[in-house]
Amino acid sequence: MAFVSAERPKRSHHSQRPLRLAALAAVLAFAGIGGAAPLQAQETVKIGFIGPLSGGNAQQGIAARNGFQLAIDQANAAGGLPFKIEPVILDDAANPQTGVAAALKLTNDPKVVAATGHWNSGVALATIPVFSRANVPFVVWGAISPKITEKNNPMVSRVVTTLVNTNAPLAKWAVGNIGKRIAIVSDTSDYGAANLANFKKFFEADGGTIVAAESAPVGTTDFRALLTKIKGENPDAIYFGGVVAEAGLVRQQMVQLGMNQPMIGVDGFYDPEFLKIAGSAANGTISGIAKEVGNAKLDAMTAAYQAANFAEPVGSYTKNAYDAANIIIEALKTAGIKDKAAIAKAIRGIEFDGAMGHTSFDENGQTKREVVLELREVKDGVWTTRQ
Repeated sequence: MAFVSAERPKRSHHSQRPLRLAALAAVLAFAGIGGAAPLQAQETVKIGFIGPLSGGNAQQGIAARNGFQLAIDQANAAGGLPFKIEPVILDDAANPQTGVAAALKLTNDPKVVAATGHWNSGVALATIPVFSRANVPFVVWGAISPKITEKNNPMVSRVVTTLVNTNAPLAKWAVGNIGKRIAIVSDTSDYGAANLANFKKFFEADGGTIVAAESAPVGTTDFRALLTKIKGENPDAIYFGGVVAEAGLVRQQMVQLGMNQPMIGVDGFYDPEFLKIAGSAANGTISGIAKEVGNAKLDAMTAAYQAANFAEPVGSYTKNAYDAANIIIEALKTAGIKDKAAIAKAIRGIEFDGAMGHTSFDENGQTKREVVLELREVKDGVWTTRQ
């Protein structure tokens, strides 16, 4: 409250009455009594978003960012909230160190009540301890390493299914439709290592044989020596356990070496950017993804997205970040904005129908949605649904 001088100018009796009435009205308005609007401005809270907005995986992060932004814009425009939401959008560049710096920026801001983030599992695994120490609720929209939720961190939940859910049916399909001798190439990230281990486990359990398993660091651009080594084993296919940039180069260099076997994998490289990197070599690549089940909420989100005139088209992860943001907003309605542990608990207990379908979480914060595998194959330079 501003300091008011004790010395006041003298006023006539008639001039003082309106002033007293105005002062009373101001007091009543401040207290929320009577019909006058409160003088206090609506409180602003912040919700954070982190994803790869630059670098080789930027397309995934940008599509997710747009879904997040759409959810925030809709919530603010709809009214009815006792607060205004300010989005805080940060780039992790698909790099754990950059991700940690972004997470620290969010958690050091007392107005940030929750956040959602990450397409890359390695980045998520690096930032989760930051959010946990700061007691800031965190919803993962894209990263699919099983490690993220296996420790039951009460501040962490995930709306996307894990790579286990897609590798198991893909391995079974591969044994019956591609061949029983497959070689694995992966990157050395947590995501790549988990893909290698899980596909190998499921493929061998279904009667297949892994004839070679090779890994290379993220950022590798020349895989020819590694592929030449595998070529001698004459596998029925190459399973690639990494993401877009390296996947495109592996496929391109396979064809250059005369390796015409199909390349298969889960959704880490199911992306238009893969087609640009691999070029004509992309044909014959198969990605096993979680089938998108259409629903009215997804249709509504898509229509709203198009009406918002984002520069980029709807992407695979737009709906994930859209639902993650809306789940956080629903939790704030239930738990308020002051107690972050209560917000995290409200997220865990939610039953939410959104663009991804119905989302609820198990005791570890992992979504309980079941995966129906859908195969996408590159034909004539376009991702198509394989029948």
